[in-house]
Amino acid sequence: MDTKTKGVLATGAAVALCGCPGLFMCFFGSTSILASKIPGAEIDVMGSSDPASAMTMGLVFLCLSFIFILIPVGVGFFTLRKKPAITASSEPLPPAS
Repeated sequence: MDTKTKGVLATGAAVALCGCPGLFMCFFGSTSILASKIPGAEIDVMGSSDPASAMTMGLVFLCLSFIFILIPVGVGFFTLRKKPAITASSEPLPPAS
């Protein structure tokens, strides 16, 4: 298996294990924030009906989701980028001063 194939497999695994849950957390966090802003909404966060707790939970989920979404982007960047080719020169090294 060459490095390109390994990079594609690693990126696919990162998307499946981090990217998709990150998107779901992003949707859930934004829904929680939206529900905390609606007057008269039924909010139940671990037994609390306070809108501030829904807002806090939504912000935490949004921050975590951005981290989870950035992981596959980083894996894809570092595994699929073209590395600079190292050329061997037959010229002698210059003398040290």
